Amino acid sequence: MESSARRDSPLMTPREIYERLDRFVIGQEAAKRAVAIAAHNHLKRIQARRLRRTSLLKKSNILLIGPTGSGKTHIARNLAEILSVPFTTVDATEYTEAGYYGKDVEVMVADLLFKANHSVEDTQRGIIFIDEVDKIARRSQGARNGAGSRDIGGEGVQQALLKLLEGREVFVPMNVTQTFNRGDFVPIDTRDILFICAGTFSDLHEYGGNVDSRPLGFGAQDVQKVHRRVTTKQLVDFGMLAEFLGRLPVVVQLELLGEPELLRVLTEPPDSIIREYRELLGLDGIELELTEDALREVVRFSIDKGLGARGLRSILEHVMSDVMFEAPEHRRHQVTVDQDFVRSRLAGLEASAGLGA
Repeated sequence: MESSARRDSPLMTPREIYERLDRFVIGQEAAKRAVAIAAHNHLKRIQARRLRRTSLLKKSNILLIGPTGSGKTHIARNLAEILSVPFTTVDATEYTEAGYYGKDVEVMVADLLFKANHSVEDTQRGIIFIDEVDKIARRSQGARNGAGSRDIGGEGVQQALLKLLEGREVFVPMNVTQTFNRGDFVPIDTRDILFICAGTFSDLHEYGGNVDSRPLGFGAQDVQKVHRRVTTKQLVDFGMLAEFLGRLPVVVQLELLGEPELLRVLTEPPDSIIREYRELLGLDGIELELTEDALREVVRFSIDKGLGARGLRSILEHVMSDVMFEAPEHRRHQVTVDQDFVRSRLAGLEASAGLGA
């Protein structure tokens, strides 16, 4: 793999990691800086261990907190590309406490092993992105000492993840589809695997995450959210174990992307959606032009429905479906998508989905 080839190359500085992240991730400046620092420290820790130096460096596992479509998965995936390490995304809700029906947490390491082409060495330097981590919060808020009924998909999963996050040698199945076959296991050391956990923590405002700031005076109608830094106490009250949070020392909060950021998401990154559509239609000899008003209409629809950046693709898929269907029949000409066309398509989308007022 490329990661093996680059193993002896000079370590990238936090600024270099940040600048490469900045090409693909729009907005979230504070989050990109924090992730770049954590990634740099992670690389230094791996290097020190490879040189067999005695080191006090601890793992820089990351917890990303932010609304849907704010770029949590996007940041993690691009970080893995920048560092040239194996990367896998898993959903925390798929796992259960050991001994119950469902996936054991070791299976997520097996997923990473598969992505690394079964190279143990590369696997032990990879990144595991655990999404929906807020869904494994403690479900019974009363039993704080572990007494009472078992919480096999919440607190039980947090307990099972502790050993992976901290760094242990675990036995993982070679074949992720046959976890019941106890013969094909391989030991993996998770001490150098970077874990990035993410969740929306959408109910965190009940524990003091946001505070309404209501303007005073006549005609004052706008309600603004004053964002405070989420504290460990708020996360514990939410249902996360203190031991679990202690193994995620880097906590990064992402903001909701506004209209200017979402417009940039559509057009600026090298892998932007608009560039992809232009390339697709270009293969049929068609030049695609989308007006700025048309793009703003797509962005406003995404904001109104609370979809964030993740919803932009599905919205554009609907808007462009007729153009893509008819494109091969009308070669070598230009297609312009304007605001009126987008509005008519989105009106049909609201009607078919029952989203109208």
